[in-house]
Amino acid sequence: MAKDKIRRPRAETPKGFRDYFGAEVTARAAMLRRIAEVYHRYGFEALETSGVETVEALGKFLPDVDRPNEGVFAWQEDAEGDRPGDWLALRYDLTAPLARVYAQHRNDLPTPYRRYAMGPVWRNEKPGPGRFRQFYQCDADTVGAPSVAADAEICAMLADTLEAVGIARGDYVVRVNNRKVLNGVMEVAGVLDPSDPEKFTRERGIVLRAIDKLDRLGTDGVRMLLGEGRKDDSGDFTQGAGLQPAQAEVVMGFMEARRDTAGETLARLRELVGGSAIGAEGVDELETIAALLEAQGMGPDRVVIDPSVVRGLGYYTGPVFEAELTFEILDEKGRPRQFGSVAGGGRYDDLVKRFTGQAVPATGVSIGVDRLLAALAAKGRGATEAQGPVVVTVMDRDRMADYQAMASELRAAGIRAEVYLGNPKNFGNQMKYADRRGSPVAVIEGGDEKDRGVVQIKDLILGAQIAKNATLEEWKDRPSQVEVPRAELVERVRAMIEGQSS
Repeated sequence: MAKDKIRRPRAETPKGFRDYFGAEVTARAAMLRRIAEVYHRYGFEALETSGVETVEALGKFLPDVDRPNEGVFAWQEDAEGDRPGDWLALRYDLTAPLARVYAQHRNDLPTPYRRYAMGPVWRNEKPGPGRFRQFYQCDADTVGAPSVAADAEICAMLADTLEAVGIARGDYVVRVNNRKVLNGVMEVAGVLDPSDPEKFTRERGIVLRAIDKLDRLGTDGVRMLLGEGRKDDSGDFTQGAGLQPAQAEVVMGFMEARRDTAGETLARLRELVGGSAIGAEGVDELETIAALLEAQGMGPDRVVIDPSVVRGLGYYTGPVFEAELTFEILDEKGRPRQFGSVAGGGRYDDLVKRFTGQAVPATGVSIGVDRLLAALAAKGRGATEAQGPVVVTVMDRDRMADYQAMASELRAAGIRAEVYLGNPKNFGNQMKYADRRGSPVAVIEGGDEKDRGVVQIKDLILGAQIAKNATLEEWKDRPSQVEVPRAELVERVRAMIEGQSS
């Protein structure tokens, strides 16, 4: 009888996920460290929450407001007696866990509570080019501060953070708006009734999504979505908000309200909100934010008032902001386009209320770390091949203790080092291994060197350059391998590595 064939698992990454190797992991860690330094300098404290939350705690505030309680990786725990098991889910962002933490520990936390958090989040959404189901976010939030001074501070900190990670001034702009101003415009346009906030909910949702697509669809495309709808190039039709032309023009006027200066923009917004009390309140808040930012030296080269920023999440209640990179890159078809948004946030005064029943003011920002890394790579400042460790070769397997001692001395001096642990029989394979590891230096000590109290130090970087470019005379003048006293091992290895980087 034939044996059943054993089916081996496929060695492949799950769809929508990816693996990260040496240089990428190192670059991300360095970026997170620089971001944390800025956050810490502004007085924010670190918080690390569980990667898993109850679905109840996550609530209906997923990124796609049309699909509450979807878009997450969720499972149900086993029942305990007559009690059904809780539904749990991987966190989809770092804000919902903050709301839960603050509600749970508010009696032990200072008010306002300023925290930053970094880590992976998960979205159970259709993956695409550059769109993964797991990615890193880096958030900073202030909970318990009703003043828009907290929003202004977040915007200033965001600008400082972008520059700290390597985005030059002039290559980014932080754009600020206020959802209250947009609500005032919608009230003037007749799609928001202050006496019945639930009325026109569908229309407002379409208007918000239409404004958010301005960069992609242009004014004509947005105007279609405000009206009867829009058919795209593939023939698919998107239902519009059904606004009359006069109503649509009010919204379009809001989107095109940005002027050369913050003062001119704010004056135009005040005209558009007319007699709307909520709209006027929003303009007042933007005026305060603009004044506070100016006092901190945040001019229009860094932060601007821009009415086209709406942010998609439904829980924003006041100021909203977005960091956009303004330089051009080439898309997959070789066409120039702006890089786009890498961070966003705003005020969400109702999120903690879900747990406590009491309104708790909060504002914050989330940075897309992977997007920022991609931006730096597009500017030629991305991850470079990380330098590997010094490799101590093995010429005599019976003297492994000697080789381990060398590596230990190098490590104690802060030099990354390892002993070759493969089969030492073929020395050429050891050099190939060192090359594959990106090692800067190899240490060689055979029996003869041991007896004379010396070691050979081979400059692998220089050796590769000589082999590739040098003439025979240059090769003789620039030896890539030197013999040094064993006692000078650490000193000479360090000098060789420092010489490679100079």
